[in-house]
Amino acid sequence: MHHHVAVVTDSTAYLPPAIPAACQVRTVPLTVVLDGQAWEEGTEISADSLAEALHKRRPVTTSRPSPAAFAETYQEAADAGASGVVSLHLSAELSGTYDAACLAAREAPLPVRVLDTGMVAMALGFCALAAAETAAAGGTLDDVAAAASRRAEATSAYFYVDTLDYLRRGGRIGAAQALLGSALAVKPLLELADGSIGLREKVRTASRALARLEEIAVGKAGELDVDLAVHHLAAPERAEQLADRLRSRVPGLKSLQVSEVGAVIGAHTGPGLLGTVVSLHRNE
Repeated sequence: MHHHVAVVTDSTAYLPPAIPAACQVRTVPLTVVLDGQAWEEGTEISADSLAEALHKRRPVTTSRPSPAAFAETYQEAADAGASGVVSLHLSAELSGTYDAACLAAREAPLPVRVLDTGMVAMALGFCALAAAETAAAGGTLDDVAAAASRRAEATSAYFYVDTLDYLRRGGRIGAAQALLGSALAVKPLLELADGSIGLREKVRTASRALARLEEIAVGKAGELDVDLAVHHLAAPERAEQLADRLRSRVPGLKSLQVSEVGAVIGAHTGPGLLGTVVSLHRNE
């Protein structure tokens, strides 16, 4: 069997469908509970179904994968001849997924390095791809983990939501911050900082918020080599328009992914989400 380092992530990475064959990444799904019925993200519930449920104000919750799900995935990697696993997950401030992976890693039949990337969506996805590229090139467990950590440090995520109600209900943003967004004629721009969702700035209109989202991404990218992602929920035209503008304004652009977020992130942000991920190629 070929000995290699396997890369594992979770379904909130929202990896693009066209990943190079050499860069294999195993994905463990989180769970979405809709009307009391549990569904695996990415396989059993679509973003469209989620958006419709949210519009109708039907109850939606999410839950982490079980340690057993991770244990099964680590065993599969061992059976396939892996010498070790680097397991990369969304921020531990937002989910118990990292903790579940750590529990499974203790009993795994091979060395498993679990990393809390502090990221989510393609901010996490870019970390997983950087790790997979290093693994495909023959990197050691330390090499692969370091590649993911470097990419996490060089990655930022910013997003706009139509309302903070979904984040508040899910406990992903504090009540005080939610109140800031509910004030008359104020639209909040949010960012992922230190693994948590926080207020970046307040603007007066939705159109101004979207313009600022573009300006922030362009400013963060600068002249450096960079990968970008544009995420949305039930706002495909708005996402494509933003992506087109970024393509024309970011000189060092290496790749740009446009995708709808899955049900787990969508459940906490609500329809109308528009987000940008800026991932620099620094120190690579």
